[in-house]
Amino acid sequence: MHNENRINISQTIIKAMSLFGGVQVVSIICSIIRTKLIAIWIGPAGIGLIGLYNSAVEMISTFAGLGIRNSSVRDISLNSSTRNKQRIAIIITVVRRWSWFVGLFGALITISFAPLLSKVTFNDDKHIWGFIALSIVVLVNALAGGEFAVMQGTSRLKQLAQASVWGFVSGLIISIPLILILKINGIVIIIIAYSLMTAIFCRIFRDKEYDKKIELTYKETFHIGTGFIKLGVLMTLSSFITILFSYIFISYLNKTSGTSEVGFYQAGYTLVNKYVGLIFASMGMEYFPRLTKVTGSRRRMSIFVSQEIRIVLLILIPIICGFLLLREFIVTLLYAPEFNVITSFISWSVIGTIFRAVSWCMAFVILAKGSGKLYLITETISALSGFALNILFYHFWGLTGLGFSFVIWYLFYTIIIAIIYKYYYKLKLNLSIYYLIILSVAISVSVLYMINQELLITAVIISVIASAFCIYRLCKLLHL
Repeated sequence: MHNENRINISQTIIKAMSLFGGVQVVSIICSIIRTKLIAIWIGPAGIGLIGLYNSAVEMISTFAGLGIRNSSVRDISLNSSTRNKQRIAIIITVVRRWSWFVGLFGALITISFAPLLSKVTFNDDKHIWGFIALSIVVLVNALAGGEFAVMQGTSRLKQLAQASVWGFVSGLIISIPLILILKINGIVIIIIAYSLMTAIFCRIFRDKEYDKKIELTYKETFHIGTGFIKLGVLMTLSSFITILFSYIFISYLNKTSGTSEVGFYQAGYTLVNKYVGLIFASMGMEYFPRLTKVTGSRRRMSIFVSQEIRIVLLILIPIICGFLLLREFIVTLLYAPEFNVITSFISWSVIGTIFRAVSWCMAFVILAKGSGKLYLITETISALSGFALNILFYHFWGLTGLGFSFVIWYLFYTIIIAIIYKYYYKLKLNLSIYYLIILSVAISVSVLYMINQELLITAVIISVIASAFCIYRLCKLLHL
């Protein structure tokens, strides 16, 4: 029975990955095309500008959103397990009403602080109207986030995937002529277009079953929403702190090294955190609700987390090896030859994703348990340490130093989360997980070392053997 449970868990994880992996691939393709066109038709300054605008919008959206996007998934998931449709309908109504409130609140903040944002970000007053226009993005992102939470919490993952895909594709189609005609002046409109199309398709694919009007006063809406709002506020503070320090760092880069340097950093950061991170995004959609439903059982939580880490690493190892072998080709394909200065940065950063994956799987326990204060503490420590390491390592080793910083940052964060996981929640990882982590790091570092020593054939041999091992283990887990 124990082996059957493991097989079922593995199959559930792989199915979710297949679904949202496809979504992420579409997202990446659209992002590649858009970024490539910006790099060719506008240059590094265009990528730097869109990065600065997006960081500012993300910071405000996170602050004003009160964590509803993630915290409400927990409440919806817990209630969906009881199959009480009336209660679920009430929770969904509350989520949608709060999404309107936080969206309008965020838009108002964006408009009010537009002069300050322009001054801090660009050290001038020329971008005030750009930030005012982006208030639309803050509003529609909040509304789309509420609908995504409903879909995820009620396990309507197929509809969530469809809404995402159509939003990406339509946003790209609209963006292409804007980039060609308006050049750098069209960046703000491009960001707005993407957000609007996502929100539109969220509306189209929303669950019609819960569209019927629920009679709730605003006082009741506030009272019922208090549960996920309390957790959400703490999640918001932690996310806001993380994004704030990221925003401060790229502003520091912009002032000390110029917009082009920001463009290089954003390009490398996107490659590692968005493209390689598609694994995390794919699995998280299904993992968080599933973990939430078993918070009453330490044994089941331990099994779920260990199995999640095992599958993530087995999938991640071949990706890291392939990424390292093709790094220059990938950079040239996605951006332009002048972006090859980031190859060393992304090489070390992609190795750091091993520790990011392990900590990611364990950290979800904190959210599933609803431990908002603890989550805030761990994320604040992570943000502060990451920011300090970035400043220090960039000062001495430039962009390459940011790769070293990424590895040390997530190693430190993994240790913190592991201590909490074991001693605070009394959970444990399977012993084989520790061996797999060590093996993952050893393989990745060996491949990178061989490439840097120009021993390409040896690097390929190591990668092929490692990938074959991972595929064999995955097939065994799935009982194929």
